[in-house]
Amino acid sequence: MKKAFICFAFAVLSLTAIRAQVKISGGPYLQNVTDTSFTVIWTTNMDAVGWVELAPDDGTHFYNTQRKAYYDLRGLGRKPVGKMHKVTVSGLEPGTSYRYRAMNQGVLSQENRTRILYAEGYGQDILKHKPPVVKTLGKDYESVKFAVVNDVHENDSTFRKLFKDARGKYDFVCFNGDMTSEVRAEEDIMKYYMKSASELFADETPVCIVRGNHEYRGNAAIRYLEYMQTPTGKTYYSFSYGDFFFIVLDSGEDKPDSDIRNLGIMITEDYVKEEAEWLKRVTESEEFRNASSRIVFCHMPPGEKGWHGNAMVSKYFVPVLNEAGIDLMLCAHIHRYRYDAPGTNGNDFPVLCNDNLARLDAEVTHEKISVSICDASGKTVKTLSFPCGK
Repeated sequence: MKKAFICFAFAVLSLTAIRAQVKISGGPYLQNVTDTSFTVIWTTNMDAVGWVELAPDDGTHFYNTQRKAYYDLRGLGRKPVGKMHKVTVSGLEPGTSYRYRAMNQGVLSQENRTRILYAEGYGQDILKHKPPVVKTLGKDYESVKFAVVNDVHENDSTFRKLFKDARGKYDFVCFNGDMTSEVRAEEDIMKYYMKSASELFADETPVCIVRGNHEYRGNAAIRYLEYMQTPTGKTYYSFSYGDFFFIVLDSGEDKPDSDIRNLGIMITEDYVKEEAEWLKRVTESEEFRNASSRIVFCHMPPGEKGWHGNAMVSKYFVPVLNEAGIDLMLCAHIHRYRYDAPGTNGNDFPVLCNDNLARLDAEVTHEKISVSICDASGKTVKTLSFPCGK
């Protein structure tokens, strides 16, 4: 009887395997592109093993020969099985274009060490679409172009309007915090902005993520970094394009950790203190000191007399940045445009807050940082310029 039941169960699972098909439900999108590597992140509609296939951008058909496969190494020697996939492709040449596709093998069941029952495999269909192209970072740049949006708060329709023509325009795109109102479930990050970002540009243009105070909120907020890949493994990090240096800061929550609305679970000030020590080391590094421009992304702007989050930025970050010599800090949070000239809030550098319904386009050269503010219709409503190379 037991043997008959097992045979029946296996037959049912086999039939399910024939019918079930794993599909990409969100992504892929690029993060942490370096001169020798990049990371691809995506989700699937069912548990699966994921990998990335890589081909040179040399005009050969993707099916010309067997392409090298790169697997998700978060399993520490095992291929992870799940709906969320993160694969780092490494050992590449600087300043070189590559084609890639995200691939998946659905998993219906795992019977400990007895067997795994797989569903039909599936990946990015290169017969219908061109495979995405990613370019590793070069050694030198004459200029770098990037865009910034912030405080979208799950307004996907506005997000899509702001980036409807973004493909191929930027070296990277920065999401400067509060892209969601809270992270209620892991799927929120993909659902509310990364899925659209992938469709519009992020499968080929890397995304720089800044955590805002709203990304501290919600039951799944503690899993935020599972959908991101940063050089430090933290929500604060730095990166360079040639000698253009960028710093990403996490400004914490906007209220004191003890505030009743923080529910007794926040320790953001301790985190910001730790971050400030890291920031000191970064600004003392040779790469930072030799940079021709230095730009900082930080969700909350400084404000000694403002809310607690603004005061923390002023207390822990501004003294370090004043001493280091920053060319521009790009902030958000207040849901409107504001320019704080040097000396406004104890800052010796300009601070520019972007509106929540606008896209900030920037081009940095060795001489200056040119900024254009664009509304959802694509109209440029303001331009600014800042010298660089203090």
